[in-house]
Amino acid sequence: MTRPDVLMTAPMRPVIGDTLAPHVTVHRLWEAPDQPATIRALAPRIRGVATSTLFGRVDAALFDALPQLEIVASFGVGYDNVDVAAAAARGIIVTHTPGVLDDEVADLTVGLLLATIRRIPQADRYLRDGRWPEANFPLSPTLRGRRIGIVGLGRIGKAVARRLAAFDVAIAYHGRSRQPVDYPYFPTIVGLAAACDVLIILAPGGDGTRHLVDAAVLAALGADGILVNVARGSLVDEAALVAALASGTILAAGLDVYADEPRVPADLAALPNTVLLPHIASGSAATRDAMGRLVADNLIAWFKTGRPLTSVPETARLVR
Repeated sequence: MTRPDVLMTAPMRPVIGDTLAPHVTVHRLWEAPDQPATIRALAPRIRGVATSTLFGRVDAALFDALPQLEIVASFGVGYDNVDVAAAAARGIIVTHTPGVLDDEVADLTVGLLLATIRRIPQADRYLRDGRWPEANFPLSPTLRGRRIGIVGLGRIGKAVARRLAAFDVAIAYHGRSRQPVDYPYFPTIVGLAAACDVLIILAPGGDGTRHLVDAAVLAALGADGILVNVARGSLVDEAALVAALASGTILAAGLDVYADEPRVPADLAALPNTVLLPHIASGSAATRDAMGRLVADNLIAWFKTGRPLTSVPETARLVR
């Protein structure tokens, strides 16, 4: 039997190609000197795509160029890099990699929150710069007594909440709907921000959540407020955030994601009341390999059984 052809759009974890190799024929697009010509040549054969945000947006133009395409397997729990509506309209399944990265991201989220509140990177630089003999490092704010608001109480949000419960802090949440949990629910993000002094962003990206955190939300969070974003940079109005941090509208921010990665605005990087990470929330070798195996396993399961393991909700109805 002829093996299915899969187009891998950008460099990805080696485990993906290694896992796929016995089951499909993999074509590595980034190795092609003329990518459009390669797509045209392969178009009649490609039935699957393995992709990540490194490639950019997978959209209708690519779908139309690959008329035999059946499935797009995306590396990551967020999948706003794929035009899911266009895929669904063409009967193309889209999968992502939820579950396997929840604990890693939750751990990093709590670490980033602590680093931001206690100013851990700033203290490290203070010592390395030889300033400790001159004076003790200034006292930091505290996590004690804080009210934590989680925006997006999905799998990762719940994992963060479980970890924060050990710190004896109050937890509340905002999302598209109320959930069967004991935490207070706020139907608006402004209401949650006004009731809390830490706002942790864990909602999905996409057009529907662009600039969900804007100047009004930051003003509601207040002068003692801390913003932590490990979701997507598009959820936060970066210009409004820079203004809020510079003016003291909020106290500090810990960020792992940005609107135009890997480019981070210079005025944001220059602010002393920020902790900035280069999108590493799921960035352990073990977790990234687990994500990679799930990318491959989704493709293998589809071609063997017609049932992928983790289809995104928008295309789940296409699975028989």
